[in-house]
Amino acid sequence: MEIKVVPMTADHLEELEKLERICFSRPWSRKMLAEELENECAAFLVAEDAATGQVVGYAGLLVVADEGYITNVAVFPAYRRRGIATQLIQVFINFAKGNRLAFLTLEVRPGNAAAIALYQGFGFKEAGRRKNYYDLPKEDALILTRVFGDEEDAQ
Repeated sequence: MEIKVVPMTADHLEELEKLERICFSRPWSRKMLAEELENECAAFLVAEDAATGQVVGYAGLLVVADEGYITNVAVFPAYRRRGIATQLIQVFINFAKGNRLAFLTLEVRPGNAAAIALYQGFGFKEAGRRKNYYDLPKEDALILTRVFGDEEDAQ
């Protein structure tokens, strides 16, 4: 399946709200997602099936000064393990390099081995923990950060 990554629009909100409810114990509402359309500091991307336009995943990034905060990365279960999250994260990595961000950072459940492996593959490293960050079940969050600016990123 070929994937097309596009900016989030109001047309995506219904599907993204469904995806949030499937993937997260504290899902973002349609209203919260819609507010990000007006946020000049936000870049939310949607992965679509290139042939059908079906929403298969999405990711959000907030940029403050030279810092990038990945808010959400989610892929519908039927489309997982096909490189969709990888494509979304790669866009954020390219953006971070192109805009000379100091770092990208995110939180992830320690039990989410697949997500941790994905982020580590992009050079994210554990930078700390947030105690009792998640509910349902109660769990700490690992803070993973990718710092930019070393020689490999300059190439």
